[in-house]
Order: sequence, then C-alpha cells, then structure tokens
Amino acid sequence: MPENMRDHTKLQNRIALITGAASGIGRATAELFAAEGARVVVADLDDAGASETVQRITQAGNKAIAVHADVSNAAQVEAAVARTIEAYGRIDILHNNAAMFLAKFLEDMSETEWDRLMAVNLKSIFLGVKHVVPHMKRQGGGCILNTASVESFLGQPMSAAYVASKGAVALLTKSLALDYARFNIRVNCIAPGAVETPMMWKAINAFPDPAAVEKLERAHVPIGRFLRPEEIAQAALYLASDAAAGVTGTALVVDGGYLAGYMV
Repeated sequence: MPENMRDHTKLQNRIALITGAASGIGRATAELFAAEGARVVVADLDDAGASETVQRITQAGNKAIAVHADVSNAAQVEAAVARTIEAYGRIDILHNNAAMFLAKFLEDMSETEWDRLMAVNLKSIFLGVKHVVPHMKRQGGGCILNTASVESFLGQPMSAAYVASKGAVALLTKSLALDYARFNIRVNCIAPGAVETPMMWKAINAFPDPAAVEKLERAHVPIGRFLRPEEIAQAALYLASDAAAGVTGTALVVDGGYLAGYMV
C-alpha cells in the first residue's frame, strides 16, 4: 500500500512527552509519533532545536509544542510535566530519551563531570517517573520508554561512566515494570547501537583518534552501516503502541547485529 494511503493512527489522540527531542533519536521519534496521531511535547535544553522539531511536525500537519527542560533539574521536569497536563490534560507516553556521553578514563574525570552525566542519563528517569506516574495512575495507565544502549550490556573503552549509567537504565526499567504493571503502566527500554546522531559524532570526535574509532565502530556492525534515527523511532513506536500491549520490562535492541557475536 502506498505510504500516503496508510492509516497512520497507531497513537491516535495520545499525548507523548519526549525528552531530548531537539535532534537525533528524540526528534525522529517525535516526528513519527506525531505522524501516527499523537500530540507531542518536545522537551529539551536546546530551545532552538526543540522549536525546529515542532516546526517540522506542524509543517507536516501534525501537533506539537516545545517546553524548555533540563532533565536533571527537578523543578524543570516538574514544570514540563505540568505544562503538558495544562496543554493536553493527560500524559499517555513518557519517553525518557535525553542523554549525554563523555569519553574519559575515570581517573581523569572530575566529580562534577560524573555527577552531571549520571544526572542526565539516570536521575532524569527518576524525575520523569516521579512526576508523570501519578497522572498515569489517575488516568488508568500509560507507557514509559527509556533510552538505554548496547552499552547497557557490554563495556567500552574510555566510557566507564556512560556504560555504568546505561547499564543502570536497563535494570531500572525492569524494576519499574514490576512496580507499575498493576496500574496498567508498561515500562520498556530501547537499546540502540551506533546511530547517526549529533551525539554520536560528538562522542566519536571526543576520542584521541576519531577516525580510528569510527572505523572500529563501523567494523563491528554486521549490517555494514550505522543506523538511522528513524529506525530507532520505529522501535519506539512499536513499544508505545497497542501492538506491544503485552510487553513490559524488556529491552528492545536495535543495533544492526552489534551484540549478536564477538567476531565480525
């Protein structure tokens, strides 16, 4: 069936709050969710990028608003949730997607850098859940998506803090799924591999030899290329939709085969 003849209603009339949606995976997910009928709240520190995401969505004939939010700041997360409720009256989907990466050995990392990375990658999920779950309970259910990583399951040189944070995301997801299943709230995470996003290129360029790191990363992806943000967004759409009504507490790996074996 041609694309323009498909019934794009997998998320019809649902309200989705997506963090880190000014670019990359967050932007691709916001655009796809909106195209599937959701009204999207684009939350990010990058106001210009968030506004661009909203503009792209509205120009396509769909609905979105932007909110400024540092996801590590309790007051700003609470305000973003309050703005969502004010605008739409409910939150059906919370996508804790915002993240940061730092390429450093632990002995070279400052306490401030460690705390900032953990706050953005992990504390942000605590804050999102804390302020969104009460609304989901009152409305009878909802869906929480967390962005984990293939580094949730394996180590990586010069990335100990990032790996620790993403490993925690994967197990936090499982525990949250157990806590909230009786409230009809599903909690899952997506574990992307190497995805062509501004964050990925910033991460690669932070290493002493970016060209060597890029070559190594490409060599470890069996399908022979980096993934596109839109491919991760499709996984998020599945987990957020009724097609995944029986899925909770799982990590959906989208990595081009990265984790399938050790000799590629």
